[in-house]
Amino acid sequence: MQERSEEQILSRLLELENDGQSERRAQLSGERYLALLHDPDNDRSYILRHSTDETEGVEVPPDAEFEEYPTLDVAQRAFEQLLDESRRAGELVEEDSTDDVGDSETGGAEVRDLNADLDEDELTQDPAISEEEEP
Repeated sequence: MQERSEEQILSRLLELENDGQSERRAQLSGERYLALLHDPDNDRSYILRHSTDETEGVEVPPDAEFEEYPTLDVAQRAFEQLLDESRRAGELVEEDSTDDVGDSETGGAEVRDLNADLDEDELTQDPAISEEEEP
């Protein structure tokens, strides 16, 4: 397996985080984030620290940095330690944060209730041309 550059690793970690695949994620002051990630492609675990991505994924944030760990257990302990340090320093804003992760909008039509008996939205029906006329 070919070794990846630091830039490639950072890009991969941000991709995993934006896909909602972080094990844990915390928001720090100054719109910074701390994420615990496990990359299933190489079975390695990481802690990623970065600010908000202003380029919508085009570039890796300039302050992004990561630490690599041999196992998820070791990475989890290190993540807990960093959380404790951030909490003591008053930098921890939210411990389990999903702010600024991926795109919450899915686009397309709104899904209707699966048990709805009408195929059309009542607010958009024109009674003059409706196929379902009442007797």
